[in-house]
Amino acid sequence: MTQAWLNRIGTAVPPHDIHAEFVDFARSALPDARATALFDRMVTLADIQHRFSFFEPGPKPRDRFLDSERFYRRGDFPTTADRMARFESEALTLAMKAIAALDISEDRAAISHLIVATCTGFTAPGLDFHIMTAAGLAPSVERTVVGFMGCFAAVNALKLARHVVRSEPRAKVLVVNLELSGLHLQEQWELEKMLSFLLFGDGSSASLVSAEPVGLALDRFHATVIPRTADLITWHIRDQGFEMHLSGQVPGRIRRWLMEHGAALLGNRTANDIASWAVHAGGRSILDAVQHGLALRPDALRHSRDVLREFGNMSSATLMFVLDRILRSPGGAGDGVAMAFGPGLSVEAFAFRRP
Repeated sequence: MTQAWLNRIGTAVPPHDIHAEFVDFARSALPDARATALFDRMVTLADIQHRFSFFEPGPKPRDRFLDSERFYRRGDFPTTADRMARFESEALTLAMKAIAALDISEDRAAISHLIVATCTGFTAPGLDFHIMTAAGLAPSVERTVVGFMGCFAAVNALKLARHVVRSEPRAKVLVVNLELSGLHLQEQWELEKMLSFLLFGDGSSASLVSAEPVGLALDRFHATVIPRTADLITWHIRDQGFEMHLSGQVPGRIRRWLMEHGAALLGNRTANDIASWAVHAGGRSILDAVQHGLALRPDALRHSRDVLREFGNMSSATLMFVLDRILRSPGGAGDGVAMAFGPGLSVEAFAFRRP
């Protein structure tokens, strides 16, 4: 059977670092000193320093408007239609920035398949169509959209690309992950619901998967669901955007599940057998849960923690940023494991090898 390889990755974020502005805007809505103190502690524990958006930060004080366009204004947050209009106008630009970083100039004519993963916007013709046109791909390219799966969609997109290459050895698959998570801030000031003001940012990745033996060899994929957790992460389309519920129970459930089932997830290997770890940087508490649940060495998740600190949680694009760090790091030969979590509570993982 043909071996599929993740050859290389390009990444991109929008131009404006808006993390501090998100924090200021949310903080100004809190009702009293106790809530403010709890929120400030959440900010510190999140261990995020930067997140990026196509919204330019607005002037201080930020008690009424988050951004210079006044898209987010206190008491009048945008409708879903407004948010989807911005997705349509901004998504392609960011996706093409990631494709430019990938540099497909020598592969363009040979690209046979395009897979696009996103859960933060919808248009028709879709982002896949617009990427095909803007990137100069052949109209005959086979297009697939992985939609609304959330943070673990990067694994599904790579899984599809691997299936394509294993069945068509001459195929070259362009995989694009694009998330504009910042389009879906909700005007809900309960502390648990304000996590979106602390965690989520915008980002895009573009990667090339083929049979050419360069990069990371994609091996065994594994999917499962943690029992009795379906309501812990949800993602619903409402009149005022897409509304996420992220329960505080998620890290604990992941940690306990990994302690019991981690060996099967790793193919009955031990954590010491794994040279590289690519874990979706969903939040500091998620990474801590994986670290403790699998008893990993202290620096095992350094790439994931660095991506979280520098970019926040970019939903499905995040894992690709971590894999890009692994590809670019010197040395690092050996076996690796990638994993991500999302609505369900779904667990998606795969093994990879770096020669």
